[in-house]
Amino acid sequence: MLKKLRDQWRHLQNALKYSWMGLRTAFRKEKAFQQEVLVLLFVIPTGLWLGKTGVERALLIGSWFMVIIVELINSAIEAIVDRVGFEHHKLSGRAKDFGAASVFCSILLSIIIWGLVLLCR
Repeated sequence: MLKKLRDQWRHLQNALKYSWMGLRTAFRKEKAFQQEVLVLLFVIPTGLWLGKTGVERALLIGSWFMVIIVELINSAIEAIVDRVGFEHHKLSGRAKDFGAASVFCSILLSIIIWGLVLLCR
């Protein structure tokens, strides 16, 4: 039992360490991620201030966290594609375009959520 708890604790520690490393690397290497984190620093206090209920606050802040999450996934896709090779291939371009489109859609979703929460009261 104690060994199982130690293993689970070690697994959690490793997961947190690798997650933190991923966030640090994204912030250091990805300009779009830096910009989206900067927006997040504005979104959190603004969402807490403008949201009247816990649900509204969660929607306002959470919608931008979704942008951050999608950006991380997009960056992972780009890193994998670049790892495979830098020569132009239509499937590589398509993968990168899909990733960029997903970030765009998440930003659009966040804008729609902010609009609906703030305008439909």
